[in-house]
Amino acid sequence: MREAGRTKLAIAGLRSGYGATDVIAGISLEIPAGEICALMGKNGMGKTTLLKSVMGLLPLREGRVGLDGEDITGWTPARLLARGLGYAPQELPLFQDLTILDNLRLALRDDRALAPALERVFGYFPFLAERLNQKAGTLSGGEQKMLILSRSLMLQPDLLLVDEISEGVQPSVVQRIARALLGECERRGMTVLLVEQNLGFALSVAHRWAVLKLGHIQESGENDAAAHARIMEHLKI
Repeated sequence: MREAGRTKLAIAGLRSGYGATDVIAGISLEIPAGEICALMGKNGMGKTTLLKSVMGLLPLREGRVGLDGEDITGWTPARLLARGLGYAPQELPLFQDLTILDNLRLALRDDRALAPALERVFGYFPFLAERLNQKAGTLSGGEQKMLILSRSLMLQPDLLLVDEISEGVQPSVVQRIARALLGECERRGMTVLLVEQNLGFALSVAHRWAVLKLGHIQESGENDAAAHARIMEHLKI
């Protein structure tokens, strides 16, 4: 459910980093509502830093972040979550000793929303319904990635930041993840900023793309017939 002409996420002149080092050096990027933008680049280029900066986990040194035209620069992660911003990080941020059900429940503020939220994510990942009482730490790597994504979808975010969700995951799981992202975009109009190194997966779901190199956007464009070759020019060794 793409909405022509309306910008969901607007990043302007964003600069952030760690200590005295700027990892992100003046990035500007816009994503239309209801679209998936794949952000690609080699390791160490600043992709995760950009997501953490948008999510309020790193302070901005310069620049502005807008959501639906509202300035959300400097908002705390809790306030951003309440505003409809979701985050599926690269690290495995699960409570390993808690069950699948408890990990999913933690995403919600009120248990009255639990049943419909569970039903929605079970539609994408049916195995969760069969193993609700299994501890998260006993799941395989791919199963944990699906649980991370499911937890981020429980609150039906308007904008979802996803970091390397396909890393180390077998192709069948990658396909399920792709169906979930596309399904939420098509049914609810969710917008996604997807950090990814799996080019095949990224281009199977993205409407547009951008390549990040040393804290700068090197090139960006729509996902058309020339996209793969243009991206590979930036990613090749």
